[in-house]
Amino acid sequence: MYAQQQLAYAPTPYIYTPSSNLTATINLDEEVRLADNTAERDLYESLAEIYSIIVTLDALEKAYLRDSIKETEYTETCERLLRQYKNSLADETVASAFGDLEAFKAEWDLEVPRATERLRIGLPATTIEHTHAHLPPGTPGPSRASSQYPTTSTPAPSGAHAIVSASENFITLFDAIRMNMLSKDTLHPILVEIIQSVNKVTDRDFENKGKIVQWLITLNQMRAAEELSAEQAREVNFDLNAAYDGFKGVLE
Repeated sequence: MYAQQQLAYAPTPYIYTPSSNLTATINLDEEVRLADNTAERDLYESLAEIYSIIVTLDALEKAYLRDSIKETEYTETCERLLRQYKNSLADETVASAFGDLEAFKAEWDLEVPRATERLRIGLPATTIEHTHAHLPPGTPGPSRASSQYPTTSTPAPSGAHAIVSASENFITLFDAIRMNMLSKDTLHPILVEIIQSVNKVTDRDFENKGKIVQWLITLNQMRAAEELSAEQAREVNFDLNAAYDGFKGVLE
């Protein structure tokens, strides 16, 4: 057997000296751009704005739940955030990159249950809190922790102008359905006007009032260009006619 030869020096780790041909050409002093062009930058800014809207809306809902914000201030802020969210997604490029709310939340690890529910309904809690009694079980009610909270806002007087305005909104909806204008971006704003106008006339519940909110929620889940089917159009026409009769009945 041969004796193992003693090394004259301790072995050192293998060191790789890169070739000048493979040396990185990136200038470390140069700012790294997240977007290659203006369109990409605008897209990322829009997605960042949507992220901010969702987080802010969740915080607003928590503040309303704790009764730490006035109802008028909550309503105004919530309506503005919902409007900004809708307007941001009106751009097809942004909507395509956004996907849907659940996918966006998963991608950015967002835990915003209250904002999720408010975006699903598409209306401030103050708009529907007097309507919840007529909604089917399982439909979310107001954001307050309990119905024991008294409303601090004073209902607007039920003058002739408010009554006429509410009636005109109902008629506008019926005309839209009759003319086969069944897209979300046509019907949803009219339904919002209906529920807001009837609340200005009276804060009393009336028969089938909950149907208005039910259809608002249904339409809010649709994309702007989506349309109701012929069967849904008949149903919404029937339900809103019943709600209109209930509204007229409460005025008698």
